[in-house]
Amino acid sequence: QVQLVESGGGLVQAGGSLRLSCAASGRTFSMYAMGWFRQAPGKEREFVATISRSGGRTSYAGSVEGRFTISRDNAKKTVGLRMNSLKPEDTAVYYCAADPTTTGTYEFWGQGTQVTVSS
Repeated sequence: QVQLVESGGGLVQAGGSLRLSCAASGRTFSMYAMGWFRQAPGKEREFVATISRSGGRTSYAGSVEGRFTISRDNAKKTVGLRMNSLKPEDTAVYYCAADPTTTGTYEFWGQGTQVTVSS
């Protein structure tokens, strides 16, 4: 129903910044809540941030709140994640996901982009 492609990952020093982008295809992008998740080596995938269909509401994991900012552009069918003050523990594969429901069930996922933060 929707295809998602992440970009912008890379290697950055602790304290640095990085911007991730997610490009979506499909005719109903604006109908999906969007989220970012991440998975570190040896750990389960965890929630990072989410944004409502209109972009009016956002939420963040406590570990990233105040440092990360999620945004979306429905005209361009993109969602972004601005990451500031990066820490080594932010190292993970970051995934963009789409929620076609109103229950927080993310059914569509991108391939992920690697973010590595060195100390």
